[in-house]
Amino acid sequence: MQIGQVIRTYRKKKNMTQEEMAARLGVSAPAVNKWENGNSMPDIMLLAPIARLLDVSLDTLLAFQEELTDREVNELVRTVNEKMKSEDYAAVFRWAKKKMEQYPNSEHLHLWMCMTLNAGRIVKEVKEEETYDDFLCTSFERLLHSREEYVRTTAADSLYGFFMRKEQYEKAEEYLTYFSSQNPERKRKQAFLYARMGRNDEACKLYEELLFSGYQVLSTVLFSMFTMALQDRDMERAEYLTDKTVQLIRLFEAGEYQEYAVRLELAQAKENVEETLTCAEKMLAGIGQIGDYRSVRLYGHLSFKEPSDEFTDGMQEKAIELFRDEESFGYMKGNERWEELIGLHKKEKTEQMF
Repeated sequence: MQIGQVIRTYRKKKNMTQEEMAARLGVSAPAVNKWENGNSMPDIMLLAPIARLLDVSLDTLLAFQEELTDREVNELVRTVNEKMKSEDYAAVFRWAKKKMEQYPNSEHLHLWMCMTLNAGRIVKEVKEEETYDDFLCTSFERLLHSREEYVRTTAADSLYGFFMRKEQYEKAEEYLTYFSSQNPERKRKQAFLYARMGRNDEACKLYEELLFSGYQVLSTVLFSMFTMALQDRDMERAEYLTDKTVQLIRLFEAGEYQEYAVRLELAQAKENVEETLTCAEKMLAGIGQIGDYRSVRLYGHLSFKEPSDEFTDGMQEKAIELFRDEESFGYMKGNERWEELIGLHKKEKTEQMF
């Protein structure tokens, strides 16, 4: 906003008419009207009284600390896009640069203007495009110090892409540090960079780590959705989500144990005796292969810890202990095959001997 727009905005916030403001400042009402319409500027001696009258700082009055609204930023960026379609790139660049200078503190404006200008010179055939490098790179560099993570990472992403196109890979890599170590985009971009540098083994390792962690996230999300479907007693949706989870397990080769563990949840919810028996038997039989995903080709560059015999035995004991829980599997009570599976008959015979 210009100073006139600032005056109008804060005058209205105080429910003050132009006439009232003029009377308080000792000027005419048409003078205030001209300020607000941008036809003239207040005398420099009036700036402090205007700021006091409107209860704003001089910085705010002069728009030194101004933040454009998202709508205003979007409108300016839309204008640049439109200009890019019909006008010479150099002319569009000058127009955008002037707007950025007009609003030096609007980080969002600077970010989106620079991104639009950068994309425009890639799409269009721009003469001597390297002459714009310094301005764009310097602008993105300033945005790396923003308090907003989104602004920082978007600026870093733009600089990463710029130096990747220049095949300056070491320089591009520097900007990945602005991404959180928890952000999968950082690892993906690092893998892409390694691939461009011919470091394929390192790239594959990072891609496989992304696949493995992605599977874990997706399976957790699907299970949460499955749980909500059960809470809503929507068995049709629960079955659908179980099928999707099984497809996911097979796609990522997570193993038969995981597949039947998922199916067991549905069988338990439906109190389906035969399905529960099948799933429980498959799970107990597959515990020894629970770590087989370590040897599949999909994760050929990853190193996994070998599960110990103690771990496998512990998993089996926990599974049987779970199956013996009457609150969860009370509907299986009295089924001979089930009781034999969980060792209940054996336990009763041992007690009878003593």
